[in-house]
Amino acid sequence: MGVLSSQQIHALLDADPPLVGGLADVDVQLQPNGFDLRVESVAAFADGGQVGASDAERRLAPTHDLEWSADGYLDLAPGIYLARLAETVALPAGVMALAKPRSSLLRCGVAVHNAVWDAGYAGRSQVQLAVYNPAGFRLGRGARIVQMVFMTLEEASERLYAGRYQGEGLAEGQR
Repeated sequence: MGVLSSQQIHALLDADPPLVGGLADVDVQLQPNGFDLRVESVAAFADGGQVGASDAERRLAPTHDLEWSADGYLDLAPGIYLARLAETVALPAGVMALAKPRSSLLRCGVAVHNAVWDAGYAGRSQVQLAVYNPAGFRLGRGARIVQMVFMTLEEASERLYAGRYQGEGLAEGQR
């Protein structure tokens, strides 16, 4: 397993479908070992959720979208939020991904938590935004919040992601 270089990521941006779509500025977002993804929306949790032994027992926690201020910012109190990413991701059979928070967020007392992006996943993902700073955090719409790192598998996966979140956040024609 190896990590894709900026040259390999750049080449896959021209694939059909592109590795990452809906880009704002490739020159800014492309990093030496990954690709920065931006925040599109942020939601607050309205109630609890549930995960059981089977998928039938899963109930996602309800959320409600927060409204961006007129200047394009959110003032987030300490707590946990659900953030939708602006870009789409389409992983081929030989690539999986992980994302880490950008260091500027960490230096502000904010973390981003997420799961593994499996080979074959396509969608506009969500991540958990955790504001640990007791003074809160001010987040601008379109801010780069995570760096996605793409890893090649030693062998392309025969079993591609086909779970509940396949195509999440995509318009009907994009699925």
